Amino acid sequence: MRNRLPSLTAGLLALLSLAACGSKKDDTAADGKGGKDGKDGPQPIKDYPVLVVKPDTVTLYQDYPATIQGQQNVEIRPKVDGFVEAIYVDEGASVKKGQKLFHISAPQYEQAVRTARAGIKTAQADVDAARMNVRKVQPLVARGIISKYELESAEYTLESKLAALAQAQATLSNALTNLGYTTITSPVDGVMGTIPNKIGSLVSSTSADPLTTVSSIGNVYAYFSLSEKALLSFTRRRPGATLQDKLAHVPDVRLVLADGTVYTYPGRVETAIGQINTETGASSFRATFPNPQGILRSGSSGSVRTFQHMDKALLIPQSATYELQGKHFAYVVGRDTAAHALPITVVPTPDGNSFVVQKGLKAGQEVVLEGISALKEGTKIRPKVTKSARTEMSG
Repeated sequence: MRNRLPSLTAGLLALLSLAACGSKKDDTAADGKGGKDGKDGPQPIKDYPVLVVKPDTVTLYQDYPATIQGQQNVEIRPKVDGFVEAIYVDEGASVKKGQKLFHISAPQYEQAVRTARAGIKTAQADVDAARMNVRKVQPLVARGIISKYELESAEYTLESKLAALAQAQATLSNALTNLGYTTITSPVDGVMGTIPNKIGSLVSSTSADPLTTVSSIGNVYAYFSLSEKALLSFTRRRPGATLQDKLAHVPDVRLVLADGTVYTYPGRVETAIGQINTETGASSFRATFPNPQGILRSGSSGSVRTFQHMDKALLIPQSATYELQGKHFAYVVGRDTAAHALPITVVPTPDGNSFVVQKGLKAGQEVVLEGISALKEGTKIRPKVTKSARTEMSG
């Protein structure tokens, strides 16, 4: 019995020590150094700026690569054979309708004109002689000296000589026309293209290459293409029974030049080829732009910019979204004041700062604007509504 007392005493001391330690831990928790308020507990709820999504007006645009052509690209070809004797204008020069461009040396046509003029003189002399013979026979027939047959014969001879004179005049007219082909003039107002044949070159009406090309650029055409998907979207959005009717409701388009600047004058989309090119999978459109200053040249490139006005668009800053596996997401605040990731379909605005949400969001929902990289699904937040959506998106 005496041997067991020390063991019991040691056990009691150990129990008292454990109780004291437990009491100390409880005191520590009560002092705020552990437990629910310590490092092992849930994080505190933080403030996050949110935007209440409201319908707004916005104009979106889309650029399509385009090639520019003159309203008329006229190939200048010789109609007669000969040598280039003179070139009156230089490549790239602006020309007027009727202005001289080339002169072709063709002596055979000059000789044909001289021959035809000589033929007219001969035919005119024959006519004069036949007419004089008629005048001589008429009084003789009237007096009965000669028969009426002689008068009829003289009149028929006169008609024959008049016909020969008309034929000679036609020959001269044809010779003058051919001679006129040796001087080539511009058929339209425009700009000269390249001139492959220089002075002394032999040219022919059967030559493969033209003497030059004159591009009429008072108005220019910008040709661009829409994919099959874009064409379907276009036809569904625009009112009208036919494609041409729909084009009448298309707003004016702009031309973005090769240096990135926007051309001064707006244009109109006037023509569309409804068929889909099987090789490219696209449909061609043509926009017409005025070119009073001659800035646009045939063969140059640019982009046609089309516009779409939206009256009830839902706008959110691009910084309020994130992308995952090719899809866009935004955090919205639920009734439980928790952040929930929501998939959305978006289109960027022209300024590159905002998105137009096409699907996924509704007016009145609250979108988290900042700190979304630290959020997780279901994270409790304290939303702070911003004053102006425009202020957020313009920054």
